[in-house]
Amino acid sequence: MSEEMVTILDVAQAAGVSTQTVSRVLNDRPDVSAETRERVQQIIETLGYSPNVFARNLSRGRSNIIGVIGYGLSYFGPSRVLTGIEAKLYELGFSLTLNLIDLFDPLQVESILYDLLSRRVEGIIWAVPAIDQYFDWLAEKFSKMQTPVIYINKGPTDSDFVSAMDNKLGGRLATTHLMEQGYRRIGIITGPSRWWEAQERLAGWREVVTEAGYSNIDNLIVEGDWNPPSGDAGLQSLVDQDPEIDAVFISNDQMALGAMQASRHLGLRIPDDLGIVGFDDIPEAAYFYPPLTTIRQDPRALGAMAVEWINAIVKARQTGVDLEPDISWSQPRLVVRKSSLRESGMGE
Repeated sequence: MSEEMVTILDVAQAAGVSTQTVSRVLNDRPDVSAETRERVQQIIETLGYSPNVFARNLSRGRSNIIGVIGYGLSYFGPSRVLTGIEAKLYELGFSLTLNLIDLFDPLQVESILYDLLSRRVEGIIWAVPAIDQYFDWLAEKFSKMQTPVIYINKGPTDSDFVSAMDNKLGGRLATTHLMEQGYRRIGIITGPSRWWEAQERLAGWREVVTEAGYSNIDNLIVEGDWNPPSGDAGLQSLVDQDPEIDAVFISNDQMALGAMQASRHLGLRIPDDLGIVGFDDIPEAAYFYPPLTTIRQDPRALGAMAVEWINAIVKARQTGVDLEPDISWSQPRLVVRKSSLRESGMGE
């Protein structure tokens, strides 16, 4: 008998028991004798029976499935977030259904949500960049659902469960470090201005340079798109806008790579003429020339925290309790290497 054809009835008949008894063995119920339990388990192993876990969970009112809507696998952060989600879901015994979107299309998102709800998912993780223009639409859609939704990298509100990196703190750490190294005119190449992460990193930089008494701050800001060419073009624009610039906080490591290329074309030595700090600490950052000082974040931890939120909400609802929306913060840290070490000191 092939494994695909084996049913719970086949197991029951071979063991000489009822299907209800087989079900009790599968569910580890105590009301089965040791002898019967052993016989049924031997038959299950001999026949190669695999119970339909999905159907069994539904009979208990659970699917054990978490829906994930993701974006941007070509970027370091989003791709690592998804690996963190998958690992933590597996650890906690959940299954995953993943949907990827390239651009925010309300019709596509609505279709995905309908499909996830039809599968009776126990929660949804929204792992798409927080771009301002669509959040009112999303908030309205999600408010009509009983299924819990966890956002990744979005500002805190009174109505949302969020797992987020403290990007503003990362911006402050990077800019403060450059000042402590003796740099006096620090610019920034941001990510796309519609992204929450880019806004927060800019806000951290702005707080530090404002506290330091900088003037003409707008001349120190150039917007990039997370990719190396925009870092290259961004540094050249910054130098044109303010030739006194002697350091740059760059909002991700890929743009920092492009800026390093531009510095060579401009005849600027790193770190003597120009200090550079990136953000992410991608695996290649330590092998840039010179090695890149950067802000290390842990996207996998963000994904894991989102799953922990889902798990906590599911458990709370099983006991009739509703958790209050809140935010879980992941803390970044500065990793010092040679690209910013104007003063004597040792980096990683």
